[in-house]
Amino acid sequence: MFFKTKNLVTTTIALGAFVSVLSFAAVSQEQAAPANSESSEIEEIEKALAPYVMPESGPFRPDQIEIANKAAIAAWARSAHADARSESFSHWNEDGAIPPNCATCHSGEGFRAFHGLDGSAPGLPEPPIPTGGVVDCETCHNPGLSAIKEVKLPSGLSHPVAPGEASCITCHQGRAAGVTVATAVGEKDEDTPDKELRFINPHYAVAASMWLGGYAASGYHYPGKEYSGRFFHARPVSTCVSCHEPHTLEVSEQTCMTCHENAALDDIRLSRVSFDGSGDVKKGIRADIAANADRLKGLMTAYAAEVAGAPMIYDGHRYPYFFADMNGDGRIDEVDGRAVGYNAWTPRLLKATYNWKFVTADPGAFAHNPHYALELLYDSIEDLAGALGQDMTAWNLQR
Repeated sequence: MFFKTKNLVTTTIALGAFVSVLSFAAVSQEQAAPANSESSEIEEIEKALAPYVMPESGPFRPDQIEIANKAAIAAWARSAHADARSESFSHWNEDGAIPPNCATCHSGEGFRAFHGLDGSAPGLPEPPIPTGGVVDCETCHNPGLSAIKEVKLPSGLSHPVAPGEASCITCHQGRAAGVTVATAVGEKDEDTPDKELRFINPHYAVAASMWLGGYAASGYHYPGKEYSGRFFHARPVSTCVSCHEPHTLEVSEQTCMTCHENAALDDIRLSRVSFDGSGDVKKGIRADIAANADRLKGLMTAYAAEVAGAPMIYDGHRYPYFFADMNGDGRIDEVDGRAVGYNAWTPRLLKATYNWKFVTADPGAFAHNPHYALELLYDSIEDLAGALGQDMTAWNLQR
């Protein structure tokens, strides 16, 4: 109703008066207003309604409603967080609902339910969570975020957070950790394929876990090795929004230029050490990480065929990403038209593959924590190279 009323009779009278006024205004305008009158029909109606006190619910003139933060909203609308058509938010459309463990990060409604920001008890949201949601404004601007003091990571670590970090770290931590891999392989023989083993996916966009490094232990840590902890970069560059514009998500290269003479992201280098053995220290550190990741992937493929005895093919566009190629023809095996997932995992192969996927799942690893990324790659390369009988020293890699 347009009017604040106490009962049905009052409502009926008020509504009748409202209709009469509108009719009177329309007739008056048609009969009395000259053709060249500057008054519009809406203005005449506004004058006719002037004696009435309207509630805050309307009616409204859309052109008179001020939109606060319109620039921020427009920036957000262009970002990946708002893209309802992307796989991140449309994957479950055909199912009609999002599984609770996925809804936490793939729906604003699920996120608020997980942290109890909707008035419910914190924890996995109660199904069903409807599709169509995105990372909306309230995911990051809900006043209740100030009450979240820590976020639990896949390794079991509870990391203290400020209100501005809670959203980022909740959803960019991945869904597995080194302990997940260690638990899966247990005391199994390192080089014996085991049908019970399956690929463990760290998920994707694991920027927060990469940033926290060895402290969060989201990568698989080889026994006897030490790993770099949280990457503090250069303070005050200490949080996600220190570098990322919070609405567009774009990296502000102006921030990089504060310390880096050449702020082109691909050219930034933090060390004069050639980690990939090329001897080229003029290229960016991103290139070293990519080169070592490619080397590790090659070793994974060689190990699968030569040690595990079952060739493997990677396809990053469909889960579970790693597939069988038993006849070695370079094509994924199929049964009844369906791709056959790789099923000859050994503990050694699973550990290295997990680390490869963890590092490559964060395209910003070179900025979030290059040291940790390089350490995980180096140790995984070293482990597979030993099993393949290859002399790693010839590659001049540096940890």
